[in-house]
Amino acid sequence: MIYIGVTGWGDHDSLYATGTSSGDKLKEYAGHFPIVEVDASFYAIQPKRNVEKWVKDTPESFQFIVKAYQGMTGHQRGEIPFESKKDMFEAFRLSLQPYQQANKLAMVLFQFPPWYDCKRENVTYLRWCKEQMGDVPVALEFRHQSWFSPQLKEQTLQFMENEGWIHSICDEPQAGSGSIPTVLQPTNQKKTLVRFHGRNVHGWTKPKEGNWRDVRYLYKYNKEELREWVNHVNNLHQSSEIIYVLFNNNSGGDAAGNARQFIEMLGIEYQGLAPRQLDFFS
Repeated sequence: MIYIGVTGWGDHDSLYATGTSSGDKLKEYAGHFPIVEVDASFYAIQPKRNVEKWVKDTPESFQFIVKAYQGMTGHQRGEIPFESKKDMFEAFRLSLQPYQQANKLAMVLFQFPPWYDCKRENVTYLRWCKEQMGDVPVALEFRHQSWFSPQLKEQTLQFMENEGWIHSICDEPQAGSGSIPTVLQPTNQKKTLVRFHGRNVHGWTKPKEGNWRDVRYLYKYNKEELREWVNHVNNLHQSSEIIYVLFNNNSGGDAAGNARQFIEMLGIEYQGLAPRQLDFFS
C-alpha cells in the first residue's frame, strides 16, 4: 500500500471550505488524505485530550506519523521542561497511547538537526533512543551529509536496518553539509517513509532576515519531477510493504496540490476517507 499526505493540517487552505474553524480542519483534511504528519508534537509533548480529539476526528483507517519532541532530537529550542532524558521519553511515549489504542500510529519520526553529524557518540545516542521507544515503529531522518558520505553510507544503512529504524528518504535541496542526498534504499521490510521538502537551494539555509520557514519550503514540484518519483516509489514498494509519502513543500501553499497530483499520477483511489464538506460558493 502507498499512503500519501502532507505535514500538518492547519496551513493547507486549498483543502477547506470557506470559514472552516481550526478545530474542524483535521476532519476535513481526512476527506482528502489517509495520513498526516503531526508536527505540533515537535514543539511540545501533546496533552492526552488533544490526541484523543485528533483520533476521534479521523476515520478508522486513518494513520498519524508523529514527529518526535525537539528535546529528544537535540534541537534544544528554549527550556526543556524535564529533569532527565528518560523522563522526557516516558512522557512522550505516554502521549502516544491514544493513537496506539485506536491503531492509528504509523510511526514516530526522529528528524535530527543539520549539525547532528556521524560520530560515535551520536550513533550511541541513536541506539539509546531506539531502546527507549520499545516496540513503537520509529523512522530516522538525518540532515547532516556525513551519514551518507561515500565511506559511511553503507554502514549507516546497515546500522538502521540492524537497529530497526525505518528510513525516512528525502527529496530536498543539495546545499552542502546541512542537507542529505536522496538514498533510495529501504531499511525496513514493513514500512518506508518518503518526505518531499522541495528543491529551493537558495532558501534552504537560514536567512539572516525574516522567517526562514517562509522561504525554506517554497517550491512547487512539476510533473516531470513527480513522474520521476512515481518510478522511485513503485521501486521502493517492491522492497517495503507500505510506503508513506509526505509533502512538506508548503511555504507557498503547494504541498496539498502536489500531494493530490501525486495520488492521481499513481492511480490511487483511497477507500474509507472522511466525508467531505461542500462549499458551493468557494
